[in-house]
Amino acid sequence: MHRYLAVRPKPGGDGIRLFCFHHAGGGALTFAGWQRRVGPGVSVLPVRLPGRETRRGEERLTDGARLVEELQRDLGTLLDEPHAFYGHSLGALVAYRLAQHRARAGQRPPELLTVAACAAPQLPAPLVKNLLRPELPDEELILALGGQDSIPAPLRSRAGWLGATLATLRADLRLAQSLRSVPVTPLPCPLDAFAGDDDPLVSATEVHAWKHCTTTRFRFRTVQGAHFFVRGRDVPRAVGEALRSEATGPEAARPGAAPHQAGRPT
Repeated sequence: MHRYLAVRPKPGGDGIRLFCFHHAGGGALTFAGWQRRVGPGVSVLPVRLPGRETRRGEERLTDGARLVEELQRDLGTLLDEPHAFYGHSLGALVAYRLAQHRARAGQRPPELLTVAACAAPQLPAPLVKNLLRPELPDEELILALGGQDSIPAPLRSRAGWLGATLATLRADLRLAQSLRSVPVTPLPCPLDAFAGDDDPLVSATEVHAWKHCTTTRFRFRTVQGAHFFVRGRDVPRAVGEALRSEATGPEAARPGAAPHQAGRPT
């Protein structure tokens, strides 16, 4: 039983396993619909951190090193087979640090790391520091994180659920701060990075700086949308195409190979 997985992996697999890591304040439901949109040959496995959804009674984690260790213990056997990571916002930091941890231990890296809506981990994060001010009212926190789009409509109308979501969000911001406090080392795997063309929180330049986090092939592209473009169709389709491309041609993973372009590359 894997506590961190929202979907039970099929015995024997169903194509390459894509582990998906959600944004701050979010949960595994962020990736509802991804299995259909990603397409064939990929098995989508959303990862659910404690303190939300079916794990809302568990302790919220704010220590990045502890989270990485727990993920390694929980998912380790599944990561011995071909796999890939997708991380959105906070999830990008989680996915990167887990891959970094495994690479340092000489373990199998992901076939592809895809990050989205997240400034590269070596950059300063003044927004996170500002949002962690204890005196910051809930209303300002919501506005700073993209307004009403940052909180699903069903939660905004339920005071109890909204309060719990905001408490989880604040804990996740502390987790993000912890994940950014560790030195960055490049990964021995291809890395794709996505930025929203209307994202008020993270600039395209900050996302493009992920190019320093891999020793192999890097691709960057912009897609339509603000910070939560993970809920759209373009990114899962592009991730599925990229994984199928990686699986069918060694030239796709070769540094300097011409990338398949989705969205609007810049």
